[in-house]
Amino acid sequence: MKCQHCEKTATFHITELTDPNGPTILHLCEEHARTFFNQDGPPDPASALTNMLAKQLKLEKAADDLAAADKKQCPMCGITFAEFRKGGRLGCPYDYVAFEEDLEPLLVNIHGATSHSGKVPKNLNGSPERQFRLKQLKDEMREAINKEQYEVAGKLRDKIAAIETGQNENGQNENGQSDESNEEKPNDGPPDDDFQSFS
Repeated sequence: MKCQHCEKTATFHITELTDPNGPTILHLCEEHARTFFNQDGPPDPASALTNMLAKQLKLEKAADDLAAADKKQCPMCGITFAEFRKGGRLGCPYDYVAFEEDLEPLLVNIHGATSHSGKVPKNLNGSPERQFRLKQLKDEMREAINKEQYEVAGKLRDKIAAIETGQNENGQNENGQSDESNEEKPNDGPPDDDFQSFS
C-alpha cells in the first residue's frame, strides 16, 4: 500500500477515532508519519516550563521516596529494599511485613490483588509475625545465657515453647483460653491393669 501523500510504501497505518462521523484511516510513509505526529506545533514556552517543573518535582519526590525505601531493612534476614529491587527476590517471608507499604503497589500491579488465593504449603510454620517473635525471643534467650542470666533465659524458653505449641506467651491457646489438655487430671476411673485387687 502506498502513502496517501507520496509514492513511497506506507509503513504506518493509523486509525483515528476522534471524528464523530466515524474512524479515519491514514496510510503514511515514515517521513509523512513523522510530520503527522509532530503537527501540533511547538509548545507554548510558559506551559512547557510549567510541565517541565511539575515533572521534575514528581521525579524528585519519587527519588526521595525511593531512597528512603531503599534504606529499609528486614530485621529477620537483613535484606534491604535496594537489594530486593536489584535482585528481584525477597529474603524471607517476613519481608512482606517489613516492606509492606512499598510492596503493596507492586503486588497490586502484578497480581491484581494483595491477598493470596490458592494452595498453601503443608509445612507452613505460622505467620511472619509469629516467626519474627520467635526469632526475637530466641535471640533474647541467647543473650541472657551469654550474660549468665539463667532465670530470664528459662522464662524466655517457656515463652518460646508456648508459642511453638500454638499458645501465646501467656500460656493460652489461640482462642485466649487456658490449654488444660497438657495438665494432669485426677484419675476417677477404675484402677490401672497393673494394680491387682484381691477378693
